[in-house]
Amino acid sequence: MSPPLARTNEEAHLYMQMHPCACGATDFGASSSVALVEDAWVCRYEGRCAGCGRPRGFEFRQPDEIAMAEGDAWAPGGQPSQLIDAGEWLAVADTYGGHPADLTGLSEVEVQQLARDLRAAAAAVDEVLKFLPAGAPAVPETAFWSYRGQRVWRSEPGRFGRIRLEAAREAYRRLAAQLPAGGVPAGDGKGEQA
Repeated sequence: MSPPLARTNEEAHLYMQMHPCACGATDFGASSSVALVEDAWVCRYEGRCAGCGRPRGFEFRQPDEIAMAEGDAWAPGGQPSQLIDAGEWLAVADTYGGHPADLTGLSEVEVQQLARDLRAAAAAVDEVLKFLPAGAPAVPETAFWSYRGQRVWRSEPGRFGRIRLEAAREAYRRLAAQLPAGGVPAGDGKGEQA
């Protein structure tokens, strides 16, 4: 069986972060190599867990044509991920989209990181939307194949409706655009929650 397709390096690295060692550590000092395996380019990441020393490894098939994602996107094009399911992508959005309501005391660098995180959250919601068939009102159940993704979906299936997903994406984009480029805004520094 051939390894799953990683559309970009960012997607492969996100997948590895989402699948820690049994000890809980995610860093394994990975070295990578690429080889032609059965007419497909396969990228292999290998190393030892930084937490417990266990050997760890991941293999991902590379796309036939390497394309760069534009802007803040996780992957180019409209094809859904084969690595990360719709529920996991929404969990990624939740992780990147959580931010303090009060920006008081944040440095310019922290505010800029917050804006990047909000754009990453919007891009993760875009990834969920790629699982929607044309004209469908909600992401189909087949888009949730991992335990984590199914848990997210079962906990609140209404979050996977087209209208709600589009609203969440726009909220993250709007919040990112409202952040000042040069530091904390005048006033009380309060921001909206997505």
